[in-house]
Amino acid sequence: MPKNKAINLLPQEEFEVSTLGRVLKWAMGTFRIIVIVTEMVVMGAFLSRFWLDAQNSDLNDSIKIKSAQITAQSSIEQSFRNVQTKLNIFGEITPKILPSQRVENIVSKIPPDITLSGISVSDISTQIKGVSNSEAGIVQFVANLQADTSFKSVDLGSISSSDTDPTQTIFSVNISY
Repeated sequence: MPKNKAINLLPQEEFEVSTLGRVLKWAMGTFRIIVIVTEMVVMGAFLSRFWLDAQNSDLNDSIKIKSAQITAQSSIEQSFRNVQTKLNIFGEITPKILPSQRVENIVSKIPPDITLSGISVSDISTQIKGVSNSEAGIVQFVANLQADTSFKSVDLGSISSSDTDPTQTIFSVNISY
């Protein structure tokens, strides 16, 4: 019986010495490395799929929970927006008094013997500091301010005698709107 013998048609020694042989040997080695690296990348992608699936599932659950929360609070949000709209409409309808108009209103109520030394105007209150030659003038000024219905309250803050001129009285008045 004949024995199976392997026949190599490419001589090893002469083939590896030739240029074509060296190029083919390099190409076979390089392609083998490329195939191994590609297989490693594919296996890494396959294994990372499990982690990505778990992350995707967690994100989907989070989206469902947050959607349910938003849906549950939609009626509160709607009523809040309705109240905000009503407040905006009320704010546009309600006349706004400018600080200059408030000062003009206060100045029109000053008796002749009072001199103002300072006035501070804010959205909710005004503070007036002044000097008067008589206490009757201060009483008249406070009475004039209290007669105005646009003021919520008028309070006499402080009264003291002037250090430089004993005939003058220093006072302060607080007005709230």
